[in-house]
Amino acid sequence: MLSDAALRELLVSGESDHVERTAQLRDRSKIGEAICAFANDLADRRQPGVIFVGVTDAGACAGLEIDERVLQTLMGFRTDGNILPQPVMSVRRAVLDGCAMAVVEVAPSDSPPVKCDGRVCVRVGPRRGYATPEEERRLTERRRWGALSFDQQPVAGAELGDLDLLRFQEEYLPALIAPDVLAENGREIADQLRALGLTWRDGTPTVLGLLVCGRNPRAWLPGAYVQFVRYPGTEIGDLVQSHREIGGPLVPLLRQLDEVIEANVRHGADLTGPVERARDDYPVLALQELVRNAVIHRNYEMTSAPVRLTWFADRVEILSPGGPYGAVTEATLGQEGNLTDARNPALAVAAKALGFVQRFGSGIPRARRALERNGNPPPEFRAEANFIHVTVRAAP
Repeated sequence: MLSDAALRELLVSGESDHVERTAQLRDRSKIGEAICAFANDLADRRQPGVIFVGVTDAGACAGLEIDERVLQTLMGFRTDGNILPQPVMSVRRAVLDGCAMAVVEVAPSDSPPVKCDGRVCVRVGPRRGYATPEEERRLTERRRWGALSFDQQPVAGAELGDLDLLRFQEEYLPALIAPDVLAENGREIADQLRALGLTWRDGTPTVLGLLVCGRNPRAWLPGAYVQFVRYPGTEIGDLVQSHREIGGPLVPLLRQLDEVIEANVRHGADLTGPVERARDDYPVLALQELVRNAVIHRNYEMTSAPVRLTWFADRVEILSPGGPYGAVTEATLGQEGNLTDARNPALAVAAKALGFVQRFGSGIPRARRALERNGNPPPEFRAEANFIHVTVRAAP
């Protein structure tokens, strides 16, 4: 975090390729694009970009009240899913020469190009704009490959033919890139795949590429499927009511899971009050959020174990390979308001862009609220070193 002396020096030096000044919060697109541009660090300064909120373009104090609401709004740019991959940034209140302001520091990304609303934003001097094809290539080549997560690594032996390029062009590409950018897009498909992290710099498909656009993801990642089993009773027994293995690329896999959940939820009515109201044994939304969470954040590395969705007469159990990751601990897992982290950040970005994630870190809180509204007990989480287990009990 920069000292007040360093901030004062940047503030008086004027706008540049790593300094932005804005008087108000009203222009959200301006702030979002500035965060995106600083994360891309086209000038390769390898230093944080700084946004001063509450300062006019001319450098005068705007008199903006810097309260908790302002700081939370600015921090929301990190998690609202409009800037992908998520930027590494900090937000704080500062008073420089008697002027109160919010200071946003944005670190250069290890995984450029970063996009804001599907556009790669860059900064050339004080000018903010969108990257040219050549600038985007430069950012892709700068990606720090060795520091990337498992889902961004290449899969040895996989070839371009293992990717469904039609699915990529018709389903994935429009979800990640703004329509006007696509309309002007003169990039070769190999460049598009590499820029979006679906192939390695030598053209080898990555884990992400195979999971979202692979013709047969399980051929390369044996655990990339969900095993669904329904039992008629409350214990695992010899009698199985229904069984299904659900695999394939991310979109059809999650859509099939939605269908399975909707087909197995029992619909009923609550007659205890003066007005009849619908009540299911489980809210579909809650199960969708928890299962999607398991698919997106599971461990895909060196395991052939699937996500397991087991449906009993009185409860639903979800088992996800891989224990708590990063900032998430056994104590904080599933608790609202705690830190979140992503074992597969690129896959999480893809799921968000494809419409299966509303907001990063919101899945479990949304599931909790849906269960409470429906009259179900809270979800029960059990975390071990190698797996996470969730139990959802039926509503009375």
